[in-house]
Amino acid sequence: MKRLIETIKNIFKIEELRKRIFFTLGIILIYRLGSFVVIPGINPTMLDTLTAQSDNNGLMGLLDMFSGGAFSNASIFALGIMPYISASIVIQLLAMVVPYFQKLQREGESGRRKINQWTRYLTIVVLMLQGPAYLANLYSTIPAEGFVLGVDSFLFRLVAMGSMIAGTMFVMWLGEKITDRGIGNGISLIIMVGIIARLPFAFIAEMNTRFTGAAGGLVMLVVELVILFLVFAGAIALVQGQRKVPVQYAKRIIGNKQYGGVRQYIPLKVNAANVMPIIFAQALMFIPMIFSRFDSTQGIAAVFGDYQGFWYNFTFALLVVAFTYFYTAITMNPNMMAEDMKRNGGFIPGVKPGKRTAEYIDTIMTRITLPGSIFLAIVAILPAFAMKIGITQQFALFFGGTSLLILVGVVLDTLQQIESYLLLRHYDGLMKTGRIQGRRG
Repeated sequence: MKRLIETIKNIFKIEELRKRIFFTLGIILIYRLGSFVVIPGINPTMLDTLTAQSDNNGLMGLLDMFSGGAFSNASIFALGIMPYISASIVIQLLAMVVPYFQKLQREGESGRRKINQWTRYLTIVVLMLQGPAYLANLYSTIPAEGFVLGVDSFLFRLVAMGSMIAGTMFVMWLGEKITDRGIGNGISLIIMVGIIARLPFAFIAEMNTRFTGAAGGLVMLVVELVILFLVFAGAIALVQGQRKVPVQYAKRIIGNKQYGGVRQYIPLKVNAANVMPIIFAQALMFIPMIFSRFDSTQGIAAVFGDYQGFWYNFTFALLVVAFTYFYTAITMNPNMMAEDMKRNGGFIPGVKPGKRTAEYIDTIMTRITLPGSIFLAIVAILPAFAMKIGITQQFALFFGGTSLLILVGVVLDTLQQIESYLLLRHYDGLMKTGRIQGRRG
């Protein structure tokens, strides 16, 4: 405890870091206040049915978690930052197959600005598609008297769409400000804040469930918290896990100085795809719900609409494994790594430079991706197992899936940012046993 207090004092001794932390907290406060601002034209007292739907529906509950409760509040931030994330994923995929975006990636800072601009334009397109879908859900959930301007009012549709588009773009701007003037990782930090904001409500709901009936009481609650701790520990191990490939650089003498001649390592991550396979797999798992409108295919929709069912989770796990290999293959380029290594005079001991090095790196990536993908699939379906043992759906979402990996990854990155400031000013790091080894460790 004494060391923790001393570390906190050291953090606030650094003026720049102190200003960045307070600025970040101020932006987060603005974001949280905005999540309670209801879309103009909706009566806030009539939102009970929308809240109940978010609590009882797996998809709606997931969206509500990512938006920090703004989805169930019918807030101007209801769509949250997810349209921007979807647009970013599309642009990232285009950068791998479209020469124009590949060229922008190689242009450095100017190319990055152009890619960000294209991402913003695509975000507006995604909002134009998701906004009407959200309004349709409001029409089917909220009673007619909940709409002040009337259910079929064109003015309400126009105001609601404009409010949601402006809200999402404003959240994007807040995230960029945190990245520029805060402690970094603005978009990820906003998603994490939205997830954490739902944790107290989920925990209180779980406590009420345990203590209001014969559901295990305090003992079962303690067991759940122990399991949650072990799941978080496993997720941290998954995020941090890496295979270090030794690289030897040849000695070079330039002028009176000698360069190279030292051994370094290429950190190949066990989970190089991070949370993306789960996001892709979840998007595909929503497709069977389209068939619920047809009588002949309602059975398929019912099977894949059961989030605790065997076939849903089995298919979900297989998709996560497949997308892990797919995303790792398109983001990790062994040929480019081998060429860069050869160009800088580096080589892997015992492996010939060039094609042999690329094959060696590809073999290692294939081997370490298998356990990483299986572990990621297990993490993805853990909420279903949590609900099977009686944990409420709200609290079960924290036992795995996208929310768990985002929490772990963003917390590690944020702590790394803070630790870099401490070490730069010759203070001790956050950990007593050494530096934090996060995603960029």
